[in-house]
Amino acid sequence: MEKFLTELGNAVAKAFKEAGYDENLGKVTVSNRPDLCEYQCNGAMAGAKIYKKAPIAIANDVCEILKNSEAFSTVEVCPPGFINLNVNDKFLADYISKMAEADKLGIENPKESKRFIIDYGGPNVAKPLHVGHLRSAVIGESIKRIIRYMGHEAIGDIHLGDWGLQMGLVIAAFKEANPDLVYFNDDYTGDYPEEAPFTVADLEEIYPKASARSKEDAAFKDEAMACTKKLQDGVRGYRALWKHIINVSVTDLKKNYDNLNVEFDLWKGESDVHDVIPGMVKYLKDGGYAYLSDGALVVDVKEETDTKEIPPCMILKSDGASLYNTTDLATIQERVKEYDPDGIIYLTDKRQELYFEQVFRCARKTGLVKEGTKLVHIGFGTVNGTDGKPFKTRDGGVMRLEYLIKDINDKMYEKISTGREMSEEEAKKVAKMVALSAIKYGDLSNQASKDYIFDTERFMSFEGDTGPYLLYTVVRIKSILKKFTENGGNPEECRITSEISNASHKNLLMKLSAYNEMMEGVFEELAPHRICSYLYDLANIFNSFYHETKILSEENEELKKNYIALLNLTLRVSKDCMDCLGFEAPERM
Repeated sequence: MEKFLTELGNAVAKAFKEAGYDENLGKVTVSNRPDLCEYQCNGAMAGAKIYKKAPIAIANDVCEILKNSEAFSTVEVCPPGFINLNVNDKFLADYISKMAEADKLGIENPKESKRFIIDYGGPNVAKPLHVGHLRSAVIGESIKRIIRYMGHEAIGDIHLGDWGLQMGLVIAAFKEANPDLVYFNDDYTGDYPEEAPFTVADLEEIYPKASARSKEDAAFKDEAMACTKKLQDGVRGYRALWKHIINVSVTDLKKNYDNLNVEFDLWKGESDVHDVIPGMVKYLKDGGYAYLSDGALVVDVKEETDTKEIPPCMILKSDGASLYNTTDLATIQERVKEYDPDGIIYLTDKRQELYFEQVFRCARKTGLVKEGTKLVHIGFGTVNGTDGKPFKTRDGGVMRLEYLIKDINDKMYEKISTGREMSEEEAKKVAKMVALSAIKYGDLSNQASKDYIFDTERFMSFEGDTGPYLLYTVVRIKSILKKFTENGGNPEECRITSEISNASHKNLLMKLSAYNEMMEGVFEELAPHRICSYLYDLANIFNSFYHETKILSEENEELKKNYIALLNLTLRVSKDCMDCLGFEAPERM
C-alpha cells in the first residue's frame, strides 16, 4: 500500500506533467504553516530555475489542473510560488479505510529481506547490571523490534564480557579463600561438581573487592593474571570454575533483562572467539595489513579525507596480549562466517565513537566484512539524575538496575492500588506494565545520542509526555470498545466512512495517515524516538477527538460505527507502536 504522502505526491506530479513540467517537481510535504494549509508543494520554486520562468506562473499552471483533482478540497497559490493544499475528506477517509483493511496497517514487506545482527547489552559477567546498562538494552531491543516489524531479520546478541583479567580476578580471590577445592588441584581427573560453589551474591561481593585490591597489591594482580592465563590456556579446573561463573551470572542477567522485557537470541561473549584470534592475526599479517609499531601489532586505518587524526587500530599489545579491538574484529569475522549479515549494529556509550570508527575501518580495509555489509555504531548519551550528573544512589554509588526497576514498580503499585477497586494480583501486574512504560518511554523519547535526566516522578506521571499517559489513552480506547461490545456491537464489523464530523475527527485521520511514512523513516534512521513523538501526538489528537465528540451516545448508528472503526484503528496503530518500543498497555488502569 502506497504511503499517503506518496499518493498526494502522485496527484501533484501528474498535474506538473500535464502542465508541461517535470513531474519530479511534484513532491508533497506536510505544511510547515498549518494555519494556512494541511500540505504544501514547493516544486514551482525549483522549476523556476529549470524553465527560466517565474515560480508563481508555474504554480498557477499546476493549480489550474489540480483544481479538478479528487485528492484535494482546496488548492491555492501563495507568493512567490508555494502551492498550498488541503486534502479532500473522502480521499483521506478512503485511504484510512484501506489502511484499516490492510495487513500490518498497509506497511508492505520489503522486496528483499535483509539480515541484521544487533550487538546490545554488553554486560560483564560476575558483576550486577547497573543503570548504565539501561540504554543499550532498551534502545537495542526497540531497534531489533523495529527491524522485524518492517519485514527484515534481526538477531540480538548480548555479547558478554566473559574473558580476560576480570575472570582472573574472581578466580584468584576465590582460590585464595578456598585453596583446597578440587578446581585448584592439578592432579584431579574426576568430574567437577554440577552445582556452583558460590551464588550471584557471592560473585557481586568478590569482584569489586578483588578489582580494588589489584590496584594496590601487585602480587595479587600477578596472581590474577596467572589465573587468567591458566583459564585461557584451558586448564580444566579453571575452565570448570569459569563455566560456573558464567552460568550463575547469566541466570541472574536473564532475570533482570526479563524485568525490562528484553530478549537476546544469542548469549555469546568474548570467549567465543578466543580460538579464532590466532588465525585472524595470521591472516592480517600474511595479507600485509598488520605491522609492528613499538612492539605492538597494528593496522593503519587513516584515510586521505580525514580532518582529524585517526590512530592505527591495535591488534595485539607489545606483550602479545589481545585487546577489545582484537575480540571485536574476530567477532565480526565469525558473524560474517556464521550469519552473513547485511548489517551489524552496535549500541554503546557515544564516547566509544572513535574506537568503533577504527574497528569498522579495519574490518573493511582487511576484508573481514563484505563490501556491502553495513557497520553501524549507535552511540548513546548518559542517564543523569535530576542534578544533571550521572545517575547515582543516595549514598553516591552507581545505581543497580534491578533496584531502580523495583523502586519504580513499588511506587507505581502504590499509585495504582490507591482509590481503585482492583485485586492485589491485578494491581501488581498493572503496576509492572505501567512502570515499564515509564522507564522505557522515558529513555526512548530522547534522541539516543543525547544525555537525559531520569526524573522518576515525571516519568511516572499520568499526564504529559510520558509512558503512563500513553497507556492511559489506550486504556480509554479499550474501555469504549468494551462498552460498545457489551451493548451488542462488534468493533470488527464497523467500517470507516467518508463522513467527517469535526476538525478533531479529521486531525485524527490525518495523523493515522502519516503512520507508514513515519515507520519507514524510523527504520531508515534507526530512531525509536520518532515513534515516541508520533505516539504522543496521536494520543493528544485522539483525546481532543474524544472530548469533542459523542461516541457511544451518537444517535446516528452509521456515524457511531464510523467512530468505533476509527477507535479500533487508533488502538491497532498505538499497540504496534508500543510493541516496537517494547511495552504494552493493560486492559484497565
